[in-house]
Amino acid sequence: MRTTVGIIGAGPAGLLLARLLHRAGIDCVVLEARTREYVEHRQRAGMLEQGTVDALREAGAAERLNAEGLVHQGIELRFDRERHHIDFPTLTGGRTVTIYAQTEIVKDLVALQLAEGPPLLFEAEALAIEKPDSDAPVVRFVHEGREQTLTCDWVAGCDGFHGISRAAFPAGAGRTYGHDYPYSWLGILADVAPSCEELVYARGENGFALHSMRSPRVSRLYLQVPNGTDPGDWPDDRIWDELAARFAVDADWTLRRGPITAKAVTPMRSHVHEPMRHGRLLLAGDAAHIVPPTGAKGLNLAASDVRVLARAFAGLYRGGSEQLLDDYSRMCLSRVWQATRFSYEMTKMLHAQPDGDAFENRLQLARLRRIAASRHAAAELAANYTGLPLMI
Repeated sequence: MRTTVGIIGAGPAGLLLARLLHRAGIDCVVLEARTREYVEHRQRAGMLEQGTVDALREAGAAERLNAEGLVHQGIELRFDRERHHIDFPTLTGGRTVTIYAQTEIVKDLVALQLAEGPPLLFEAEALAIEKPDSDAPVVRFVHEGREQTLTCDWVAGCDGFHGISRAAFPAGAGRTYGHDYPYSWLGILADVAPSCEELVYARGENGFALHSMRSPRVSRLYLQVPNGTDPGDWPDDRIWDELAARFAVDADWTLRRGPITAKAVTPMRSHVHEPMRHGRLLLAGDAAHIVPPTGAKGLNLAASDVRVLARAFAGLYRGGSEQLLDDYSRMCLSRVWQATRFSYEMTKMLHAQPDGDAFENRLQLARLRRIAASRHAAAELAANYTGLPLMI
């Protein structure tokens, strides 16, 4: 099999890249190790920056997003039983965020790919990337019970943190920077209408809590828990009681409760691989970087990576210039590190630190009060949360 761009991974990064390349008239093939059912139902992020919404519209993949996405004008910070609203449009010149589940984005992109786009092969497990520094790298993969090869001009590694793409960099060709946080998130999906109109970030005495949503009928909530927590140790009533305690405010507000349909623990980590290109192999999304979900940046960084990458390929095949491809890693990493910094600062500010003391506790409150009282500080948070500009 031969193509221009071989894409490993059919998550949001790989699928969005394939869609943008298709609309630019550039051939590609997408290889995905999992089944279509698995890919379309794995629960992930759901908060979209303005730039991610724009990218999906540019790709012609926003029909359901436009109809069903929940546009949010800000977020709410809660601490010391107080509520503080951060108004994004006022602070950013009109920018907003949109709630639309990653599962729905994937469904939309898969449907378009199968109906209009280039080949998308499910249950096609990539085994190795050979000759990535040549003019014709090869991806070896298994599909329908036999080993096959995909020869490409370029390989886009969009296969996530545990994929093979990053490992294909030769020894000494890259460096990884990482940080593991001393706590995790216990996340739930519940069949109950959200108790708030916008996301609530709460700093409680027992730790952090986040109230989000997937739709007007489904709530998504998170609790800070110790690393190694077993979800089975948290029966439903215990989860709801702890959430209610962490969200408590001196105001007329009640947390709605309902049937919990999914429950999982997510470790918190930051991870950045530099560079994001080796020869004809380019990394995008979680294959290159991981951030803790506090800043809601993972999906959005993946979308910004592939927007840059798609324009770089268009610059080469439609404009004859390889300049954007040469600049790809530098341009993306600049934004990645800013998002990593923001996610780290949000995480440190809102979570109870296992090794923290009264001094650290007061510093956290001082940071939160500064944001609540200062337009300048609130504007900095809003600018980062809604998404820094994509410099192309």
